Amino acid sequence: MAVVSTSLTGAGSQLSGHFSGLRKSFLKLDNSNSNSTQSFFQNVDSHLRLSSSRKGCRAVVTMAGSGKFFVGGNWKCNGTKDSISKLVSDLNSATLESDVDVVVSPPFVYLDQVKNSLTERIEIAAQNCWTGKGGAFTGEISVEQLKDLGCKWVVLGHSERRHIIGENDEFIGKKAAYALSQNLGVIACIGELLEEREAGKTFDVCFRQMKAFADAVPSWDNIVVAYEPVWAIGTGKVATPEQAQEVHVAVRDWLSKNVSAEVASKTRIIYGGSVNGGNCAELAKKEDIDGFLVGGASLKGAEFVTIVNSVTSKKVAA
Repeated sequence: MAVVSTSLTGAGSQLSGHFSGLRKSFLKLDNSNSNSTQSFFQNVDSHLRLSSSRKGCRAVVTMAGSGKFFVGGNWKCNGTKDSISKLVSDLNSATLESDVDVVVSPPFVYLDQVKNSLTERIEIAAQNCWTGKGGAFTGEISVEQLKDLGCKWVVLGHSERRHIIGENDEFIGKKAAYALSQNLGVIACIGELLEEREAGKTFDVCFRQMKAFADAVPSWDNIVVAYEPVWAIGTGKVATPEQAQEVHVAVRDWLSKNVSAEVASKTRIIYGGSVNGGNCAELAKKEDIDGFLVGGASLKGAEFVTIVNSVTSKKVAA
């Protein structure tokens, strides 16, 4: 894969012109919160400012593990045996760019069907897992069972698990820790609600969720972080490339300051939230968007292939 410069040099000045609902909306708060307002501005500036310890550029070839763009398809609670057979057939016949890690996440009941019929070019992820070994946990699925079916990844911390099912940060962190301890890769989801963005809390929420993972996991070697603003999931609304890049930069800077510069450089941070065939190319061009976690569009074979192949927007001449 051609090297793509992802140097953050000058990012602070570029981002200062894009309030993206972070600073601008915070001004809507009551003036009695002036101290917290000042604190928030300091926090934003701190995390958008480049870390002086960074040297050179972060190139795609130096990203985690394989150094590849990463695209996951989250099928959620959708599909039947027949519709999934058709989707698998479409994916099997597609031409996919070679320098992309591609993963699909079917409902639990179809994992075996998909694993046994889908090309080995595409890996399988589960949509959830339990916090430890199997046992008397009715309705749960263990990591060991997922591995037995051939899963290589699991999606954890998705907003629908957080805000509909009620999973908290600590519980999600425990799941991630156990999955990683058993050599199952984790797609770690973070993201803010609309009211949190409008209140200027985007970074606070994302950093809190990141900390829960960091406090629990033994290593970041097999983690992909998925930033999914909740207000953009399944709504048809999508963060602008500038909004997404702004948060990705801040999350990478958080990793640099709270885990290590090496982890910050290697960890792939992907975007999710109404990604489709029409907007993926512009999003992919952003330096810190290392791929996508796709919802509804992943149920359409041809459109999902377009999103996978948007990696070409990332490439430059060697």
